[in-house]
Amino acid sequence: MRTDGHWSDHTACRAADPEELFADGAGQNRSKAICFGCPVRTECLAHALDNRVEHGVWGGMTKRERRALLRRRPTVTSWRRLLDTARQEHRADIGRVADPGARLPEAS
Repeated sequence: MRTDGHWSDHTACRAADPEELFADGAGQNRSKAICFGCPVRTECLAHALDNRVEHGVWGGMTKRERRALLRRRPTVTSWRRLLDTARQEHRADIGRVADPGARLPEAS
C-alpha cells in the first residue's frame, strides 16, 4: 500500500469521466480496463467492500461482482486487512520463487 497521501490520490481513474466509472453494460468493461493497471486497485476494492458501495466499478469489480463476493465470504470483517495480508503473502511467495535457495520460516 502507498503511504504518501491517501490511496485515492493515486488512482488510475482520477482523470476519468465519472460517468464512465458508473456505467452499465459494456461501459463497465471499459472501467474495469482502467482498473487493471491501477497502483491502488486493492485499496479501492477493499474500500468498496468494507463500505458496501452499491454503485460503479471499484478495484476492477462491478457492483454485481462485489455483491457475489460478499455473499460468498460473509464472515470477513475487514476486506482491507484480508487483501493486505493476501498481497503480503503473494509478495513473499514471489520472493521465494525468485530465490529458491532461501530458507522457509520454521513452523512454530
